[in-house]
Amino acid sequence: MQLDEIDRRLLRAVQQNNRLTSDQLAEIAGLSATACQRRMKRLREAKVIEGDVAIVAPRAVGRGLTTLVQVSLERERTDIIDRFKAAIRKTPEIMTGYYVTGDADFLLVVTSRDMEDFEQFTRRFFYENRDIKGFKTMVVIDRVKAGFALPIEAI
Repeated sequence: MQLDEIDRRLLRAVQQNNRLTSDQLAEIAGLSATACQRRMKRLREAKVIEGDVAIVAPRAVGRGLTTLVQVSLERERTDIIDRFKAAIRKTPEIMTGYYVTGDADFLLVVTSRDMEDFEQFTRRFFYENRDIKGFKTMVVIDRVKAGFALPIEAI
């Protein structure tokens, strides 16, 4: 899908605040509210906009520990990789999962209530999985930035 400058203006705006009204978006885009609604619908249908989310403060919901976990699989076979990807998708403690190159096969962002909760997670998710060769954990001291906004340059 080709994006024009109006699409890019709309995308920049909704990345900052996805609760803008059609009238507010119209002012930003220089279009009518109806035209903005049609463009936003088209961007969603084309999966340029993948969803509308809120960024929740982990401590506010009792998830005070965040860890980054590098996971190495026993073998790189498509069935093992696909099975592990499916496990990532269905595990609520895993906020984000990446299939990566380098020393590890996957990088996970995991949230837990505390270290004891994280230990229980590791026993259940890592130690009980025969496809995992090993994992390394880094504990997050401070979340400096959280978001999903992408830089969207002008044409």
